[in-house]
Amino acid sequence: MNALAAPPRNGELGFWVAQLADTKPSFPHFTGQDSVDVAIVGGGYTGLWAAYFAKKLEPSLSVAVFEAEQVGYGASGRNGGWLSAMPPGNRATFARAGGGLEASRALQQEFVAGVDAVLDILEAEGIDADQHKGGALVAAHTRAGLGRLVTRRDAELKYGLTDDEVHLLDRDEFQSRINISTVHGGLFYKHCARIHPAKLVYGLADTLTSMGVRIYESSRVDRVEGKTLTLANGRVTAAKTFICTEGYSGQLLGSRTLIPVNSSMIVTKPLPKEAWQQIGWDGPQCLNDSAHTFIYAQRTADGRIAMGGRGVPYRFGSGTGGAGATAQSTIDLISHKLGSFFPGIPFEVDHAWSGVLGVTRDWNGGVHWDPASGIGSSTGYAGHGVTAAYVGGRTLVELAFEKETERTTLPWVGYRAPKWEPEPIRWLGVHAMYRLFGIADRWEERRGSSKTSLLARFGSRLAGLHE
Repeated sequence: MNALAAPPRNGELGFWVAQLADTKPSFPHFTGQDSVDVAIVGGGYTGLWAAYFAKKLEPSLSVAVFEAEQVGYGASGRNGGWLSAMPPGNRATFARAGGGLEASRALQQEFVAGVDAVLDILEAEGIDADQHKGGALVAAHTRAGLGRLVTRRDAELKYGLTDDEVHLLDRDEFQSRINISTVHGGLFYKHCARIHPAKLVYGLADTLTSMGVRIYESSRVDRVEGKTLTLANGRVTAAKTFICTEGYSGQLLGSRTLIPVNSSMIVTKPLPKEAWQQIGWDGPQCLNDSAHTFIYAQRTADGRIAMGGRGVPYRFGSGTGGAGATAQSTIDLISHKLGSFFPGIPFEVDHAWSGVLGVTRDWNGGVHWDPASGIGSSTGYAGHGVTAAYVGGRTLVELAFEKETERTTLPWVGYRAPKWEPEPIRWLGVHAMYRLFGIADRWEERRGSSKTSLLARFGSRLAGLHE
């Protein structure tokens, strides 16, 4: 980034939301008392998809969505825009939990199918979210990183992907798609689409309004007890309640059920044609890398690069970070990473922001439905939430209305992760894990290591990430 350039916009719920400020839909604040068939807590992707499928199942249902801030306030409006086939969790753990290898393969296939299913619905409903299915590239900057990708591809094949769906690239093949000078090779995943996160969430909200769903903003649900939802200025009785609050779930699901892990992003100003020619990124492929402290990126529809990474991973006491103001050190870190990918390109950061994703103790998500209480939830997407929210929201509806489908028997249905440790142990643990990953990345880069650092292996097993 040019040191003389004006500082970027910071926070404000991020670039995607700020870009649509003039066209953002608005919804009323809930007051008083009401009774509905389905109450949904959370106005992000999961809650909106659950509302969509509830109305598709039975148009006469009364469905209401209660959002504490504004639709898309959380991860749904701030994410990296990857509609990918990556399931939210460790497939080996899901296999051990029940159903074995075939159950985890079924989970993987549902997420593969989910990518095209979302795209089909967007087309059918006339939602323009800058969607384009161009796949995803994973770059290896070290020999050790390339070795991890070879192992990762073996695991992908084990869990049901095909040679056509995940392809190993050598250096020349990778650089013919995106010209990263330091790359040793990488992977190409077929089933991934770029989206504009806020356009997706607002498009879904508009569609729901036309279907008769009531959406309320600035309407925080303080408690859910049986059939009763208590808000600051009202009370709602619901036959069925879905809690779809992801990284903001502590108050309703318990502070040790899952925690909000921070992720930060930058977006550049639009790049000139000459820069794109030098970079060679002439398609809509998403991009990330094999580093332990990995990045994720997309080329936006208006010719920018949006790139994200962890920065400060976790706030003490499960803080969620408000509107997403990001430390300059984090902006500099991600900007440096972008510059190292494409040296010589004069990037100027236009906007920086952060948001939180929901993470369970073993990084595995879960869909839960309790018929006795009439309360369900879908959470713990661990950064893979765009497709997971679609699958999870749809599954919640099918479970609640006793519809047996290929989704209701998947191994993340009913899966319970271990509880997080109390503070300050969890703060120390999360920061220690990311510290180990950062040290491991620097070790591999400086020494040209061909094997993954023992520190990284230890951190991965400690977090439950190793398959």
